[in-house]
Order: sequence, then structure tokens, then C-alpha cells
Amino acid sequence: MPRTRSLAWAELKFGLIAVFAMVMAGLLIFAVGGAGGFFWQTYSLKVRFANVAGLMAGSPVRVAGVEVGSVTDVELTPTGVVVVFTVNEDMKPLVTDKSIATIGSISLLGEGAVDLTARPDGVPIPPGGFVNSGVAEGSIAQLTTEATSGLAEAKALVEDLRTGKGTMGKLFTDEALYRELEAMVNASERVASAIANGKGTAGKFANDPRLYDEMHKSVANLNAITTKLRNGEGSLGQLMNDPALAKSLNATSTNLETMTGRLNRGEGTAGKLLNDDALYKKIDGMTTRLDSVLQQLNDGQGTAGLLLRDKQLYENMNQTVSEMKSLIAEIKKDPKKYLNVKVSIF
Repeated sequence: MPRTRSLAWAELKFGLIAVFAMVMAGLLIFAVGGAGGFFWQTYSLKVRFANVAGLMAGSPVRVAGVEVGSVTDVELTPTGVVVVFTVNEDMKPLVTDKSIATIGSISLLGEGAVDLTARPDGVPIPPGGFVNSGVAEGSIAQLTTEATSGLAEAKALVEDLRTGKGTMGKLFTDEALYRELEAMVNASERVASAIANGKGTAGKFANDPRLYDEMHKSVANLNAITTKLRNGEGSLGQLMNDPALAKSLNATSTNLETMTGRLNRGEGTAGKLLNDDALYKKIDGMTTRLDSVLQQLNDGQGTAGLLLRDKQLYENMNQTVSEMKSLIAEIKKDPKKYLNVKVSIF
């Protein structure tokens, strides 16, 4: 009997060691093979996708390309697909409410993975919470969405063309516009043909070498003139390059500005004439009276008017003046005949 009890304890001890080794081996394999670590070192999160593209339980979960967990369940719901996954506890500061979960791939065969963006500037998501979902750059879902959008835009564009909207639509549907465009193209062809044949100014310019030579000479002359100007030659060159002349012009402009300022302020005769209403009224009245006098002279009124208009009066006055000249001449010849002075003394 004692021998039997000794064998039973040995067998029990061997069994306990074997079970312990198997448990440790299983934990080690789980810790090494599953990136999530032990169950007490992970926490669970969720994300909702419209299409998981073949994602399944056991697919890896990555943060910035580093595997930090795995997918535990994929649930189909009326609003989409809910993916449940576990992440290492030390990822809490990185997986926040600003992180985005997308469907990625780990091989060319399309095996799926959940990719999370690290956003330490957000608030950590509590266990069991939802991560915001998005579409990965270059993914099939993104390409499908963009292709669908592009097809819709192309369809709308074709529909607009068919209904004659826009310039291209009118070009496809409006016969009058088409005929005008055809006429414009024909006119352009005729113009190009005329230029090629040397007709018109543009044709001569394109085909006549003499015209080119003349333009070349004109450009050369213009370059020579600009060179002289830069060198200060001639009046214009001195004007552009002579500081003394520039100062003189500046002084002249300053004096002109001073003079215009005085005129605006009403200083001097010209300034008063520009700004003094009383002086203006006096000059206006004087010109009015002068017009009246000139009108009277033209009408033959008054002595001066008669002198200007009456030919007989002019001839009489002319005759009187002639007779006066003759009398003065005779007096000068014989003064005693006309000047007889008698002196009496009492």
C-alpha cells in the first residue's frame, strides 16, 4: 500500500508540471503570436464601417503602421458593419477622439487590417467606445468613391451637352452657332492664305525682306537715340541727365506753384481779377459800356459817330483843315499883311 501511494503522488506531480508547462507555453505562444499581449494588458474599442472589404476576426490592428492589437469580432448591423477590436493599454494616450480608423491591407492578396492614426492631442477613448472611421488614401473604397463621383460628374456634363447648356452645349446643338464658327474658321483660313501670299500689310511684313530691313534700321536708330539720351547728348539728354537743369526745372515748377498759390489766394492784380467779384463786375460793366459806345459809333450817333459815318462831314472837316493850312502858310510868308499892330501914345 505505501508503494502505491508513492506512485500516485509521483504521477500527480508529473501531471501538475505538465499542465503548468502547457499553460505557460500557451500564454507564451499567445503573447508572441498575438500582438495584443495578455488579456489584462488590452482594452476593447469599436468602429463602424460601411464596407469592411473582407476584414475578419484575427485581422491585425495597427497604429502608425505598428501592430498593437487584433480584431475580435465583425458584426453586421442595419447601419453598417461594427468592428470590435482590442488594443494595448499603452495605446490609450495615442488613440483618442481625434484618431481616424481606416481599412488597410497587409499583403498584395488584399488581407485586411484596421489602421488607426495616432492623435495624442485628443481625449483618450474609454474602453468599448467608438473610433471615428474614414477612408484610407489609395484604398479600393476611396478609388470606388472617386470613380463613382467622377462618373456622376461626367454623366451630368453629357446631359448638359445634350440639352445645349454652356458654350460647348450650344456648339453641339445650335446650328446657327455652328455655321458662325465655320464661317470664322473659313475667314481665318482666307486671312492666313492672304498673309502667306504676301497680300496686305501683314502679308508684306511677313514676306517682304525690305520691310524687315527698314524695321531693323528703325530699331537701330531708336537704340542710337536712347544711347544718346543715356549719355546726356542733346537737349533731351541734358534734361534727363543734367542735375543743374533738373534743379532749374524744379525751381521753375516751384515758382509756378507759388504764383498759382498767390493767384488762388487772390494776391496781386491777376489774383484779384480771378477771385474778386467786385473787380470782375467793374470790368464787366466797363466792357458793357465800351460795347455800347462802339455800337453808337457804328450807328452814327454823336459827333464821333457822325465823323465815322457821315462822309460829307468828313470832307468838310478835311476842307477846313486844308484851308487852315493854306492860311497859316500865307501868314508865314507875309505876316504884315495879316498882323497890323497900331500903337498910339497919348
